[in-house]
Amino acid sequence: MSDSHTDAVLARRLLGMLDLTTLNDTDDAEVIRKLAVNAASTVGHVAALCTWSRLIAAALASLKGTGVPVAAVANFPAGEPDVQAAAAQTAQAVAAGAAEVDVVFPWRAYLAGDLTTPLALVRACREACGEGAHLKVILETGQLATPARIREAADIAIAGGAQFLKTSTGKTQPGATLRAAEVMLDAIAHAQTRGVRVGFKASGGVRTMAEATAYLALYERRFGAGSAGPEVFRVGASQLVHELLDVAKEFA
Repeated sequence: MSDSHTDAVLARRLLGMLDLTTLNDTDDAEVIRKLAVNAASTVGHVAALCTWSRLIAAALASLKGTGVPVAAVANFPAGEPDVQAAAAQTAQAVAAGAAEVDVVFPWRAYLAGDLTTPLALVRACREACGEGAHLKVILETGQLATPARIREAADIAIAGGAQFLKTSTGKTQPGATLRAAEVMLDAIAHAQTRGVRVGFKASGGVRTMAEATAYLALYERRFGAGSAGPEVFRVGASQLVHELLDVAKEFA
């Protein structure tokens, strides 16, 4: 098998695990329409299109008939410790048609020593998702900084009902790192020993296929070759889709 064919197969696989994301303050319906063109193409579909709650309707209209779900963010990007507000935002997104909600963990409250509010917030948001939507919790690992804090925050999020752990909002630096991802995967593996399945999402500065592949390799070293799929592994990015489509088309 040629290298170009191998790369094309990998690109298509990564495309199917991509949360195609736009979270700029200036985003509007036209931005969403243009993004949706790349969300469902002849070489493959992304896992989800992720945007603001105010643009869910535009995303649903642009993706109609493609089967690509819409994800929205809540408590974003600051990660405020207001449990009721985060839950309300989550419920609003689900009511508007979001199939997934990416909620920012209240990391500042956690760093201040408050363990009760983060757990309560995740639980409230999980309840707000109901049975029809998935909850992804953004830990903002660059701000948590240490492996011990990342692990404790991950454990709290999982205890609260997180169905995915996500590295970063992409709005603070550093964003995603392999070091943080490894700690998160440790927490996910521990949850699996208790029969709890939790997915992993790398987001925040993942811009190239090589970078995305590094996270995929890390995940599959932990859970086995071929174990990653959109139900357990995601990459959140905006520009990455162009490289993936270009590489995938080379062997179309």
